[in-house]
Amino acid sequence: MASHIVGYPRMGPKRELKFALESFWDKKSSAEDLQKVAAGLRSSIWKQMADAGIKYIPSNTFSYYDQVLDTTAMLGAVPPRYGWNGGEIGFDTYFSMARGNASVPAMEMTKWFDTNYHFIVPELGPDVRFSYASHKAVDEYKEAKALGVNTVPVLVGPVSYLLLSKPAKGVEKTFSLLSLLPKILPIYKEVISELKAAGASWIQFDEPTLVLDLDSHQLQAFTAAYADLESTLSGLNVLIETYFADLTSGAYKTLIELKGVTAYGLDLVRGTKTIDLIKTNFPKGKFLFAGVVDGRNIWANDLASSLGTLQALEAIVGKDNLVVSTSCSLLHTAVDLVNETKLDDEIKSWLAFAAQKVVEVNALAKALAGQKDEAFFTSNATAQASRKSSPRVTNEAVQKAAAALKGSDHRRATNVSARLDAQQKKLNLPVLPTTTIGSFPQTLELRRVRREFKANKISEDDYVKAIKEEIKKVVDLQEELDIDVLVHGEPERNDMVEYFGEQLSGFAFTVNGWVQSYGSRCVKPPIIYGDVSRPKPMTVFWSSTAQSMTSRPMKGMLTGPVTILNWSFVRNDQPRFETCYQIALAIKDEVEDLEKAGINVIQIDEAALREGLPLRKSEHAFYLKWAVHSFRITNCGVKDTTQIHTHMCYSNFNDIIHSIIDMDADVITIENSRSDEKLLSVFREGVKYGAGIGPGVYDIHSPRIPSTEEIADRINKMLAVLETNILWVNPDCGLKTRKYAEVKPALNNMVAAAKLLRAQLASAK
Repeated sequence: MASHIVGYPRMGPKRELKFALESFWDKKSSAEDLQKVAAGLRSSIWKQMADAGIKYIPSNTFSYYDQVLDTTAMLGAVPPRYGWNGGEIGFDTYFSMARGNASVPAMEMTKWFDTNYHFIVPELGPDVRFSYASHKAVDEYKEAKALGVNTVPVLVGPVSYLLLSKPAKGVEKTFSLLSLLPKILPIYKEVISELKAAGASWIQFDEPTLVLDLDSHQLQAFTAAYADLESTLSGLNVLIETYFADLTSGAYKTLIELKGVTAYGLDLVRGTKTIDLIKTNFPKGKFLFAGVVDGRNIWANDLASSLGTLQALEAIVGKDNLVVSTSCSLLHTAVDLVNETKLDDEIKSWLAFAAQKVVEVNALAKALAGQKDEAFFTSNATAQASRKSSPRVTNEAVQKAAAALKGSDHRRATNVSARLDAQQKKLNLPVLPTTTIGSFPQTLELRRVRREFKANKISEDDYVKAIKEEIKKVVDLQEELDIDVLVHGEPERNDMVEYFGEQLSGFAFTVNGWVQSYGSRCVKPPIIYGDVSRPKPMTVFWSSTAQSMTSRPMKGMLTGPVTILNWSFVRNDQPRFETCYQIALAIKDEVEDLEKAGINVIQIDEAALREGLPLRKSEHAFYLKWAVHSFRITNCGVKDTTQIHTHMCYSNFNDIIHSIIDMDADVITIENSRSDEKLLSVFREGVKYGAGIGPGVYDIHSPRIPSTEEIADRINKMLAVLETNILWVNPDCGLKTRKYAEVKPALNNMVAAAKLLRAQLASAK
């Protein structure tokens, strides 16, 4: 029985690629140095999978930034502003598209389906001249082959690539991206031909958009694309891989009827209903790559249950045609549990990271072939039983409090317009008030202080003194820049979710459980293993300390319950909404303690609310109901004069704008500049927003410093669709990934732009 892995984490077990990328970007190392690190990581991944007994090992799943950008490079679809003149695309052009440069902004970045991974959105139009401009897929196949590993090259499928793209600036929004299919398929044919010539026997096309709500025209595009590719694919085994949800009956029918396709990869963890479609109709002689090992969470597989599923499928598709696989790429999980030396032994026994999932896949394949490792299965069953019965998982008081939430919608008693009036009397802010989103640059010195405190190398007194000094520096800088509502810069926090999880019960933490978010940015999601509560205040000391340093309003900074949920590895033994309600109650306690401590502006970030939206429209209403309710729970008890902010970033918000309004925050700051001010279109279309709103005026994920004029132009576009008295001026997101040399001039220009517009508005009266 064969085994397959959809994809594997790229960063390395200790973030080796992250550090190599950042060293290269900072001009501290060469392109050759970066390529050497990358080659070493690829080699170790392929060898690891081969040693584990995996038959179908992927190549071309490694990326220096993201796989969609790699496809843009392969197709030569470089926007003109980057000055690319043809030939093989090098690092300069590639990273300029991803990060921007001194003269031009980066391409838009958005969430990859409903994950916390991001991709660079292709900008396409009728005039794009596609050309075969990156041979990465073929080069990596040959590289693996030279090491003695015959891999399955993986390409983002042509239809999904187009469906994930957007019309370039200046192109009509109604432009049909799928009309470009005849223009990109010739390049796919060149790649396929080169892979065949290099000796490839299998090829994998990732077509995850098949799990979305697609119309007949979109489904027909898949049929047309693979019919066109059929003759080129002749002689190859072709796997179409889908993931993250069930297939509709229409999408399933389209998939199994595609020309020239040998095998279908299906997510049977998040797509359990797809099994019914397989039972009803599976084409004879085709392969089913059954994704029974979860690629998006860190819980050990219930091997006995998965084996039962596989045996049932084997009876349908045939013994020789069933391949055991992961549900999706393992990119979305941590790398290797072996590196976790500080995790509690009991909790550790419940977990499996990417390396362990590879072993699980192979163990299931061997068991299905009659070579079951009884000891491995017995150990797994023991761990499953331990998790179900462990007293540390359940807290009856928490469950009772969460159950009591039913029956109320937890809205603040006064409407937002009246609250804003009360808040303005207290805060006395100017028109177009300026603020930032929360974090300030995390310097090497600051990271050293936190690291040494965690390692008990400095005392708590020394740590508190150092953090206070950093807060004072950030407060003084904001006052010098004349920002209106200040933040303390979050110097005590390495990560906005990890920081809170460390102080809440029911969470566990890793040392090296890093997961790529985008580019070199990695996050270390907490593990929610049990019921959640707040033993003591988490941020009150630092917020109160910061407020004591200034007479200006100081924001209390919290992460919201939905974001904590969506950016954690969440327990899978109860519905997600129940866990979210528990977190909401814990954050509510913190909000009320901040208010008691004299903090008049409290920001509860819900950066990840949109990314948790199910991929199917039929499931949207239920998710949005409990997600928005969870946010309202956190602040329903505060006074009218306490201003509640929230923040959202890097998602498409237009389709959930009414749910955002229903959150009933006093002020929302929201990503806007990198997505070509897409957000503003919803207000042009007549949506009325009565609360305060701060669409971001510049992109913080690029080192580029916007001019005062550029920011003023952005604010003017906002004033064209939003009332002056509700508009705030702020960056897109937090500043932790930037350097002070970039932050100071950018914020200076932002404040100058706000003052310029205030003066113009005053003179126009």
